[in-house]
Amino acid sequence: MLPPPLAPGAADEDESSDDDVGPAPPTAAEAAAADATSDQRQKKKRRRVLSHEGLYMSHLPCATRYYKSFMHRDTLCRVDVTPHPTDFLITASVDGHVKFWKKQEEGIEFVKHYRAHLGVIVDTSVSADGVLYASISSDGTAKVFDVANFDMINMLTLGYTPRACCWMHRKGKAASILAIAEEGSHRIRLYDGRGDGEPFAVVENVHKKPCHLLAYNEAYDCAVSADVVGMIEYWRPDEPYDLPSNQGLWSFKSETDLFDFKKAKSVPCTITFAPDGSKFSTTSLPDRQVRLFSFKTGKLLRKYDESLRAVQEMQQQQQQQQRGEGQQHMDEMDFGRRLAVERDLYTGAGMSAAGGQDAGSGSVALLVSGAQNAAGLASANALFDESGNFLIYASMLGIKVINIVTNKASILLGRDEATRFLRLALFQGAAAKKAMTSLALAASDNPLAQVKRLLDPTLFSTAHKRARFYLFTRNEPESDPKSKAGGERDVFNEKPTHEEMAVATGGGGGSSSSRQLARGAVLHTSVGDIHLRLYPEHAPKAVENFAGLARRGYYDGVLFHRVIAKFMLQTGDPLGDGTGGQSIWGAEFADEFTRALRHDRPYTLSMANAGPNTNGSQFFLTTVPTPWLDDKHTIFGRATAGLDVVHRIENTRVDKNDRPRQDIKIVNVSLQD
Repeated sequence: MLPPPLAPGAADEDESSDDDVGPAPPTAAEAAAADATSDQRQKKKRRRVLSHEGLYMSHLPCATRYYKSFMHRDTLCRVDVTPHPTDFLITASVDGHVKFWKKQEEGIEFVKHYRAHLGVIVDTSVSADGVLYASISSDGTAKVFDVANFDMINMLTLGYTPRACCWMHRKGKAASILAIAEEGSHRIRLYDGRGDGEPFAVVENVHKKPCHLLAYNEAYDCAVSADVVGMIEYWRPDEPYDLPSNQGLWSFKSETDLFDFKKAKSVPCTITFAPDGSKFSTTSLPDRQVRLFSFKTGKLLRKYDESLRAVQEMQQQQQQQQRGEGQQHMDEMDFGRRLAVERDLYTGAGMSAAGGQDAGSGSVALLVSGAQNAAGLASANALFDESGNFLIYASMLGIKVINIVTNKASILLGRDEATRFLRLALFQGAAAKKAMTSLALAASDNPLAQVKRLLDPTLFSTAHKRARFYLFTRNEPESDPKSKAGGERDVFNEKPTHEEMAVATGGGGGSSSSRQLARGAVLHTSVGDIHLRLYPEHAPKAVENFAGLARRGYYDGVLFHRVIAKFMLQTGDPLGDGTGGQSIWGAEFADEFTRALRHDRPYTLSMANAGPNTNGSQFFLTTVPTPWLDDKHTIFGRATAGLDVVHRIENTRVDKNDRPRQDIKIVNVSLQD
């Protein structure tokens, strides 16, 4: 169980040596010569600058927290935005449900709901003109939708388990070509999306290993696919299905960097093209690299390392520097929580979390099962903005917006959220039916460009094990007058299930309906008594769990295993090392956050956890205000008496692991109604 974090910047400063050890300083002549050489180099090498960067940034979301979220009945696996003029958002969940939403001047509006599949939706695709949408499922079916009329127009019974799908026709083309790759096979079948469900062609000469990924570059009328051993292939979606000619593309793969995946023993998970088709981005497992390629040359332009090893090294460097200047610096507990979620993601993808890589044959089989990877780490993508100058992808630290011209991170979305975001889709422009303003016009001195434009750039995202999708805009949630200072940004647009209703009413696993919850307690410790006031009205599950464990004698003899002066005292683990303990229900239970209770004062009683919704038996008592813990740890009480005992425990001597050198125990806990 991860402990609560220290306050940012509270670590001990490293001692520095006063010894003057190092090379001798240059003479005056040498210094003058070096300055002259440096000036010449500076003239030759100028920093790359993106013209009108501020304008491009104004067309992107910039709020640090998500503005709203909406529900499905099960975990979201896909979000797709259709291009203008249709401007629809289409969401899909692992239970086979598909929802259509229409982008409005501000926000989105629900349109239609389909129970499209009986199995897990493993892939979806939107045509280049935004007219057609397709979904495929592990139940062996494909469904085709008319986006503008939000109507299902075709159902294909495939006779095999599909793995990937992609529309492969240009705008205005009469034919509607839907390519579908078979699970565990190198075959790619081409269908008429409006046809009778029989493939008009089977492509077998592109891959030798099972193909798991399909993408289409409309600008070059070229398909790009990948197989489970990391080979990427270009081919035309018409006969003879070979490398396009007369397009200025590379002739031999040895001229490209497309073998980079094989060298790294990794597999590409997603492929996304820039709007002009000149570049494409990939995400890969198990090396967790985001790569940026030139489409024509196949050369690697950029590579961004998002492996656990790289992120941990960055965090350690910033902790050593005490006050790192990077915007991605976070406190110890927040980082630990995110690390726990990341390890869970790695485990779900069939990888080892150690170092972020699995070298060997295990990496080859990472993406063989589409159903198992539909909503996991393999679904996380990296997409471009409308200008092609910014790359956007979700990481452990939040959603990064990278300026690929200057190679700098411009925005970090969701850095204050406890949610791990995965799959992204971006809407830019104005949903209102008015004349669109081009970037060139907006950058000019034309007075017409000064007219207010109804722009509402919105980034949509799925999240790890969440039955919600999230909206990032240019507005913070507090700016919405309907959300009560951002407290109601999570919209409950689905009816609760029977299980959820049972939990809410205390039925099933709880007992809040059968007896009144305790409103007070006394911790009888080996150094004195601490009186607690409990808040069942704000945190009923946490109070019921604490009271239930206390009645069973679960806390009797349990140690205070972590004590940090001017921070907190942690206990509740029967193992005494912070790794054990379970709730009265035998499973982890959900967080209970409320704006009525904050970590704004000392003596606050909160649940310890290892990430969102992972509460068990461990809890801690703060000794100072700790506002960075708000909305990360459930508050269920405060100490009202015995505060001298709290400080006696706080000031006890501890070892390097913050464990008291002399054992301090909870003798027992008495409850008060």
